[in-house]
Amino acid sequence: MNSYDRIYNFSAGPSMLPLEVLETVQADLLNYKGSGQSVMEMSHRSKEYQRIIDEAEADLRELMNIPDNYKVLFLQGGGTLQFSMVPLNLLRNSKKADYVVTGTWAKKAYKEATKFGDIRVIASSEADTFTWVPKITADDVRPDADYVYITTNNTIYGTKFNYVPETGDIPLVADMSSNILSEELDVTKFGVIWAGAQKNVAPAGVTIVIIREDLIGHAPAEAPTYLDYKIHADNGSMYNTPPAFAIYVAGEVFKYLKSIGGIKEMERRNVEKAQMLYDYIDQSRLFSCPVAKEDRSIMNVVFVTGDADLDKKFVAEAKEAGLVNLAGHRSIGGMRASIYNAMPKEGVEALIEFMKKFEENK
Repeated sequence: MNSYDRIYNFSAGPSMLPLEVLETVQADLLNYKGSGQSVMEMSHRSKEYQRIIDEAEADLRELMNIPDNYKVLFLQGGGTLQFSMVPLNLLRNSKKADYVVTGTWAKKAYKEATKFGDIRVIASSEADTFTWVPKITADDVRPDADYVYITTNNTIYGTKFNYVPETGDIPLVADMSSNILSEELDVTKFGVIWAGAQKNVAPAGVTIVIIREDLIGHAPAEAPTYLDYKIHADNGSMYNTPPAFAIYVAGEVFKYLKSIGGIKEMERRNVEKAQMLYDYIDQSRLFSCPVAKEDRSIMNVVFVTGDADLDKKFVAEAKEAGLVNLAGHRSIGGMRASIYNAMPKEGVEALIEFMKKFEENK
């Protein structure tokens, strides 16, 4: 543990934040940088706050190497609103879109999109309880589709895309809510990247959208004002009051990531943590991981004992040991260790030690 007597929180989201960031936020809480006020009390139209959001965007652009022809938006509404905003804004020609369904959130996105156009599932692993990720190529995509949609990491089922689908000239849209900033990627391979912040970036409340400029400005005239990406792009995410405090915390997380060596170093740490845990599970007599090895997430590690009652016993005893939120999603049970960016290596080591003792005492 540490001087704050904090638990190791394996929650799928909202999840852990870096301790260094929390300490900065704590120090700034009553009086942000000598302004005499908290960021929570600050006018979003003030020069002080404009500097906060400008720095946050600049740092994110640097971390992800976001080209100038992409807009960065800080929005509200979470992933659920993006399920609607994406088709509303991007179904601009054929009104067709192709979706890859690799889990609950991709399925929800698909169902929402069907309200707006001709939406097709081009690949799915639902028949195998989403334990693997389909491989698709440009040949699987309708040549006149307006976009292709994927969810790059699946929190519930512990899978990830280990490749970027090739879609030719058709824009690729990616929900990266649970793995943004966890590993290096080429933004130019995507038309839109969006992510709810509550896993790797900030407290719940802000959703980041990174969108290529040519995909902005196509919402129908009758679209609700807030659901038009152009409104937010033209107003620098300030059309209405933004989730100001969450954006400030996100900015501090970006500064923290830069201080440790950027996404390259973060990816190294994440791969190391995940490999440790998977290596233990794979040699264990008690625990097993149902996910195809090549598609395993480095953010969400799912595992089971094969006995539902024993799984519940493990989760309860782990909580008593300061290892919390290890229950699998209510839809599939078992266990899930979410080891996002802020989870220290020590937390994973503590989990493995507990798993060893639990196995020995079974």
